Amino acid sequence: MKKLLIALSLSAALAAPAFAAKNALVLQTDFGTSDGAVSAMRGVAYGVDAGLTVADLTHNIPDYDIWVGGYRLFQTANYWPQGTVFVSVIDPGVGTTRKSVVLKTKAGRYFVGPDNGQFTLIAERDGVAELREIDESRNRLAGSGESYTFHGRDVYAYVGARLASGAITYEQVGPVLPSESVIKIDYQKAALGDGKLRGIIPVLDSKYGNVWTNIPKSLFEQLGVKEHDLVQVRFFHNKKLVNTVVAPFEHTFGGVAKGKPVVYLNSLLDVAVALNQGNYAAKNKIESGVDWEVEVSKACK
Repeated sequence: MKKLLIALSLSAALAAPAFAAKNALVLQTDFGTSDGAVSAMRGVAYGVDAGLTVADLTHNIPDYDIWVGGYRLFQTANYWPQGTVFVSVIDPGVGTTRKSVVLKTKAGRYFVGPDNGQFTLIAERDGVAELREIDESRNRLAGSGESYTFHGRDVYAYVGARLASGAITYEQVGPVLPSESVIKIDYQKAALGDGKLRGIIPVLDSKYGNVWTNIPKSLFEQLGVKEHDLVQVRFFHNKKLVNTVVAPFEHTFGGVAKGKPVVYLNSLLDVAVALNQGNYAAKNKIESGVDWEVEVSKACK
């Protein structure tokens, strides 16, 4: 009898349908949460698979700011498991000829959205394993064909959920595009020359007004700066000098008195400037983006 029960159980297991493993779906938009847009996207995702894990990266990207949306993906993506599907909808060109794509990185994460430059940093850092254009004839929410201005709901949330749930494979998204065709935003890469580091202010630490740069720890170390050494940082907007600060390099904000400036490495191990318990960006009228550049050098004592 025991052998019979084991055989029956094994037979049932083999006969059961195989379900693909589900991956998380992460949503990012510039929609805010004051209306029903984000909720509609989540509803579409749960309509595909009620068992999906749907999380929010942020819905507070500044309106139409493709660059900031791309940076928040860059900041966040590698802390999610392989297979995670990110839907990013900062899409001022919605309904126009810009392509709708799913980018697969070499690390095995997926990025769904308009190919308008928002995948610049992800493609550069993580590499493009493959790029596919979404075939909307097969991958679009049923009944949405006459809607032209909400691809976040009708195309991206729907495709992202189907991919994350295993309802479709990546190959079923649509035709392959050349990996190098990903739209890129041009910006000043971090570089060292003549004893000075140059880069940009990609974003602000928006809650506290800390000024982040794209200059990594590995490059900063080539200046020979040690903890407590003074560092000069100059900020430019459209090549015009806006602000200069000389401050000590410290590991923590508490390395300087309250209200004093400090140079430190942020959570991504990039050079940043802050006021201890203050808002450096607001005080000095500094903003962010590819037109905001920075120059860092070791200060003379």
